[in-house]
Amino acid sequence: MALDVEGATTSVLTPELDAAIRERVDSYLAEQKAKERKRQKRMAIISTKGTLDWAYPPLILASSAAAMGWEVGIFFTFYGLNIIHKQKGKKLAVAPLANPAMPMPVPNLVGAIPGMTSMATTMMKRQFKGKGVAGIDELLQQCIDLGVRLMPCQMTVDVFGYKASDFIPAAEPGCGAAAFIRFASEADVSLFI
Repeated sequence: MALDVEGATTSVLTPELDAAIRERVDSYLAEQKAKERKRQKRMAIISTKGTLDWAYPPLILASSAAAMGWEVGIFFTFYGLNIIHKQKGKKLAVAPLANPAMPMPVPNLVGAIPGMTSMATTMMKRQFKGKGVAGIDELLQQCIDLGVRLMPCQMTVDVFGYKASDFIPAAEPGCGAAAFIRFASEADVSLFI
């Protein structure tokens, strides 16, 4: 120990010890930076809606992030399960009734006329196809091909009386809320759709 001018004691490091400490600290900081660079970004999405117009956002965002090299998981709960349901997924529709955002040049009440949901669904599919937007089946396949985790909410599966065999083969076994929270807790981006 050495006594400094003001009377306080300080430790004196030998130049060799000082250099060894600095080298170890610099090495540790470089390792941490390297780990951060190597760490794969993660996106967690909760999909709650099962209509055609609400199936696009989680699938587009998931496939885009996965294509950028991110780890992505979609937690399908309540009517969002329709997107990965073998039968219901083929019949996703968009209802013009009580949908104030529906871009139709007719009053909302017209949506109550039989056949309007089918017409609105056809119009939306045609408009998206005309703009070069992939369909739901294509987006879902892209997600599968890119390794997006498709996680059906086990509680909702039970409440709705579904079985694992009701969902597309790429869907994981039922996922509990706690399991999804663990996945989402390490996400860089979390979205509720």
